[in-house]
Amino acid sequence: MNFNFLKFSKFYFIFSGILILGSLICLIIFGLNLGIEFTGGSILEIEYKEKRPSIEVIRETISPFNLEESIQSVGEKGVIIRMGNISEETRKEVLQKLKEKEEIVEEKTSFESIGPMIGRELKQKTKVVVVLTISAIILYIALAFRRIQRPLKSWQYGIAALLALFHDVLIPLGIFSILGKFYNVQITIPVIVALLTVLGYSINNTVVVFDRIRENLLKRRYLTFEETVNNSLNQTLTRQINTSLTTLFVLIAIFFLGGETLKYFALALILGITAGTYSSIFLASPILVSWLKWRKRTY
Repeated sequence: MNFNFLKFSKFYFIFSGILILGSLICLIIFGLNLGIEFTGGSILEIEYKEKRPSIEVIRETISPFNLEESIQSVGEKGVIIRMGNISEETRKEVLQKLKEKEEIVEEKTSFESIGPMIGRELKQKTKVVVVLTISAIILYIALAFRRIQRPLKSWQYGIAALLALFHDVLIPLGIFSILGKFYNVQITIPVIVALLTVLGYSINNTVVVFDRIRENLLKRRYLTFEETVNNSLNQTLTRQINTSLTTLFVLIAIFFLGGETLKYFALALILGITAGTYSSIFLASPILVSWLKWRKRTY
């Protein structure tokens, strides 16, 4: 028995519209809390000899320096402090202050400064990578579906996939803008890598459905386009859910057990893959059907 996915298309569009609008509002109001890889700043990595103090204690200890820091625990005894550019004298004062609480392993203390020029270069390269990735995805779909010209053109599949991609990346960004505002969570290189991975994962899910639609269009010409899309969604549903769940199980384990450095990388993937699984079933294909209905009404 086939479930009629397309019956509730309006609900899917309203739900996704609310999520997209909410994410856009959060991004406009809060913006993104970019890490020092993009803005420039300093990284101080230290390891304690015995017990590591809590993040709250470390933050309170260095609060007189007004560093606007972001603190992450590493392993059992290590900690990474990200902050704005500081002088060598300030670095020594910060270390001295931290040593007053717990003894630090000197040879395992490192300090790195990233200039604003490097940050700007990384931002520019990130933009280029995103544009190239999206362009390659659209080109791939247009070529992969070039044999299908009815009832929709191949480029229309590409536009539907692009709208789904926009949905899948915007929602994690909106959530990260909230986390950045209220919990000082930063957008770092690993988070950007995770979001680029989401682009590939999401388009894979969408192409699986679109490919089944293409096969069914070529095989079953007596069905309407809406019936063909609905059958294709039912045929690929189990695969979509199983593939996503097996990935999410691993990512959830990494999020809770993988340590602070991998926590938000895993979170970005969890959010993006969840959104991508939803959009490939409930957004991308209904967009195609609604587009065809709108075109028939227009003409």
